[in-house]
Amino acid sequence: MAPRRYANGSMQLADQAQDAAFRREVQAWFQTHVIGDFAAAQGRGGQGDEAFEPELRRAWEKELARGGWTCVGWPTEFGGRGASITQQVIFNEEYVRSGAPGRFSILGEGLLGPTIIHFGTKAQQERFLPPIVAGEEMWCQGYSEPNAGSDLANVATRAEFDGKQWSLYGQKVWTSLAHEADWCFVVARSEAGSKRHRGLSYFLVPMDQPGIEVRPIVQLSGTSEFNEVFFDGAKAQSEDVVGEVGDGWRVALATLSFERGVGLLGHLLGFSRELEHVITAARGNGRIKDATIRDRLARAYGELAILQVSTVRSLAGYDDGEAPPSASVAKLFWAGWHQRLGELALDVLGPAATVIEGSPYELGEFHRSFLFSRSESIYGGSDQVQRNIIGERVLGLPPEPKGTL
Repeated sequence: MAPRRYANGSMQLADQAQDAAFRREVQAWFQTHVIGDFAAAQGRGGQGDEAFEPELRRAWEKELARGGWTCVGWPTEFGGRGASITQQVIFNEEYVRSGAPGRFSILGEGLLGPTIIHFGTKAQQERFLPPIVAGEEMWCQGYSEPNAGSDLANVATRAEFDGKQWSLYGQKVWTSLAHEADWCFVVARSEAGSKRHRGLSYFLVPMDQPGIEVRPIVQLSGTSEFNEVFFDGAKAQSEDVVGEVGDGWRVALATLSFERGVGLLGHLLGFSRELEHVITAARGNGRIKDATIRDRLARAYGELAILQVSTVRSLAGYDDGEAPPSASVAKLFWAGWHQRLGELALDVLGPAATVIEGSPYELGEFHRSFLFSRSESIYGGSDQVQRNIIGERVLGLPPEPKGTL
């Protein structure tokens, strides 16, 4: 379902001839490469399942790179395919349908890479982009802190400059795959005494160095994709600041906007596969005959279809992969939708939902979805923050008062 918008404002969802050819090319490559261990993964390793087989997924990134299927939306001069928004949608659709392992380089390819393309120096582009394209360097994101989760402007991690390099001090939290990453892009306060969004800078920090400690956070699911990261004098070179010193707020917000872009459709297609599995389970155990369950399944199907079409519509016309503020509507909607699906999945299982699949704590797909979806109304911007963005930047309402009682 790839978008093409016409001058009169109408939108055609069917593939055009050149896009149909691109789809066949993508399908053919996946059919010949999602084999062996990659096929056995059966799509594992996505959000909420990121602890799955890290070495296998590293190998898959290199397999994609050898085929030229990493960074498909990047401009060709930076190692990408220069794929249009329509083609990126097609790639994400076919990726999910292929059952390939979840991407291991999504933060590097989807967030850090586009940020460096837009804001980085030529030297930064030459140093950091090729290893991402090759699937050789993995990245994590150093934004959230104990007192600066959804409120990024409250960052307290500080950076001190000695005339040659920067030293970082502070703590980040909920850092996905920090224990596996080679580098971290970090927002830190580079101007002593600065407040809110002023005085922040955007640093590229190697993870394998003294002064960095990574502590896993064990989740309800028993896995630990997330981590706490402590900086105690960790170094960042002066040439590894993206954008101007003190302009980190603008760069950081741009990175977040890329997160709301074309990759969301692939995310939603993953939800489609989950919903299909829930429907199959309901048919298999007879719960489909329960009128309430059937109504909830129909509602979930209809809401997801609306969300997918709305997402495609929002992408049409955005050729740089950066999503508009209105994308916060989609974030607010899909987070709640997925939480409701997790609840529905366990209700479909009934009493069987109380039994795990293996020892010592091997959760099934429905258990993982239910437990991880609890976080989705928080990470990537909480529901409350999304409502503020919609009110202020989409509807033009007065900003929320920032004073204290």
